[in-house]
Amino acid sequence: MNILIVHAHPEPQSFTNALKNTAIEELKKLGHQVEVSDLYAMNFNPVACAADFTERGNPDYLNYALEQRHASKQHALADDIQAEVEKVQKADLLILNFPMYWMSIPAILKGWIDRVFVSGIFYGGKRFYNHGGMSGKKAMLSFTLGGRDHMFGDGAIHGSLENILIPIQRGTLAYVGYEVLTPFIAYHVPYISHEAREQMLIDYRQHLQNIENLPSIAFPTLEQFDDKLYPLNQN
Repeated sequence: MNILIVHAHPEPQSFTNALKNTAIEELKKLGHQVEVSDLYAMNFNPVACAADFTERGNPDYLNYALEQRHASKQHALADDIQAEVEKVQKADLLILNFPMYWMSIPAILKGWIDRVFVSGIFYGGKRFYNHGGMSGKKAMLSFTLGGRDHMFGDGAIHGSLENILIPIQRGTLAYVGYEVLTPFIAYHVPYISHEAREQMLIDYRQHLQNIENLPSIAFPTLEQFDDKLYPLNQN
């Protein structure tokens, strides 16, 4: 497989970076082609703005999603966006590797998604969920957090981690068509021993060794709701 790892952590000595390096090594060992977008090392600009387009459909008013559609047709995306789009399109599997901040993804990774998941390429019209632009491809999260595993779940202090991940796993990855694989989660990372972290890296290798057969998360298909979404247009 062609695999793209999008890495979002500012510290090269971090455990999140160790996860990224472990993935590169293990996936290459398994015969996969691996490419990395290290967002902090790239000094990636996460701010969506008018400069993202070399040509505008409406120069007087910025509707970002509509300008994305126009730019995707006119080949008018900024160079840094176009380069990332091509990496994602090439990849059979996208891995987002990050530390969880405030029950969400880091701002730089959110900005990467905002700018790179271009309307007209990744989604648009009826092109979402199983009809999204990335249909037929897979995606997976690999992330670290400070909480213990028992802090997450139904009735736990932080609630269900599955619910916390809805915006990224369902509202983003599944929405644009990805088959979303079971994530790898490293709990309580800042507070555990070196030996415990080393065991996590072994666990991650085993997770990756089964990458072809990892279970995916069930999300709705467009067909399940087509009569409700488009009651006047069944074509």
